[in-house]
Amino acid sequence: MFVRIVKMGFHEQNIETFLANFDVNKEKIRNFKGCNFLELYRDKNDPTVFFTYSYWETEDDLENYRHSDLFKNVWAKTKPLFNIPPMAWSVDKLETLN
Repeated sequence: MFVRIVKMGFHEQNIETFLANFDVNKEKIRNFKGCNFLELYRDKNDPTVFFTYSYWETEDDLENYRHSDLFKNVWAKTKPLFNIPPMAWSVDKLETLN
């Protein structure tokens, strides 16, 4: 399993559109084969910056999602809303402390 972190910045007038689209699709993304966890964060200092944080079973699962109609539809609605290029990281979780 690994973690995918995506940073996205939006024009202020597009934030509600992004949040509405995320709300409509979050359960579909979370229930996509191989996705075990999904969260959305908002930067405390810059309210136009958001992060998604998701756990994936395998890199193939993430790639299957990225090539799916679900991703293509979500991305088509999200991409025009950006004010900065999105950034993404795939990382291995080394430790969890609760």
